[in-house]
Amino acid sequence: MSSETILTFRSGKLMLELSPAIGGAISAFRWYAGATSSPILRDCHGALEKVLDAASFPLVPYVNRIRDGRFVFRGREVRLEPNLAGDPSPLHGQGWLNPWHVQEATETRATLSFRHEVGEWPWVYEARQQFSLDESSLLLTLICQNLSGEPMPCGLGHHPYFPCGPHTRIHTDVTAAWTIDEKVLPVDKVLAEGRYALRDRLVCSQDLDNGFGGWSGEAQMSDPAWPFDVRLSSPDARFFQIYSPSSGGIFVAEPVSHANAALNASEADWPELGMRILDPGEEMSLTMQLDVIPK
Repeated sequence: MSSETILTFRSGKLMLELSPAIGGAISAFRWYAGATSSPILRDCHGALEKVLDAASFPLVPYVNRIRDGRFVFRGREVRLEPNLAGDPSPLHGQGWLNPWHVQEATETRATLSFRHEVGEWPWVYEARQQFSLDESSLLLTLICQNLSGEPMPCGLGHHPYFPCGPHTRIHTDVTAAWTIDEKVLPVDKVLAEGRYALRDRLVCSQDLDNGFGGWSGEAQMSDPAWPFDVRLSSPDARFFQIYSPSSGGIFVAEPVSHANAALNASEADWPELGMRILDPGEEMSLTMQLDVIPK
């Protein structure tokens, strides 16, 4: 099956559309009720051409930023060039910027894959996304396997965009937040209070682009204008990222396996920051489930 194929799935009132050639991204996830429909994840408003216009995309084999595009792993210095115009720090790995291959597709399930050969990221790996849609939820599992003959650092995440307005709320439990500098890199770890509290708070236009630790693994999103509530869960993710631009319209709620810029910390700190090391042939995975709950 061609990697340029657009895949569409329906189950009950839910419709999912995947664009494998554009970063293995979700291009639509919508709720249908008769002749009307509502976006669960943000709308792309036309054929998806750029991954940053997607409804969601995969983060592999690391999430968020690497300070100065440089880190050291067991005596080897790794340097990566910026991969997003206007941002000096490379971010989110390679998967979101490359086409994925359709390994399997049925009426309600699909598997996409991406293989990375040695390059600036000096390890070979294969990433897979497994999608499963039913009448009430979308389950997505992201997997990365180290195909190199030596250990490889690895982290995973999901990057879903949600529509929002002045009454959209999020409710989740976190214990800590990282303040950021002008390059959106972490500075200080603080208690998740006040500006950084995420329990039953308005989430649109909040001017946030912060990472959070001690995440409960579940978040509820709601809005009086939506015909449903959304529950996001990712039981293996210990970290959470919120992007809520002051311009409004959308927010991002990312379940992630490690903290922003974790690769820049010493390897001794990686377990606390969530960074994994995969031995040759070893793999790790991170699930995200979106439950759509009718009102």
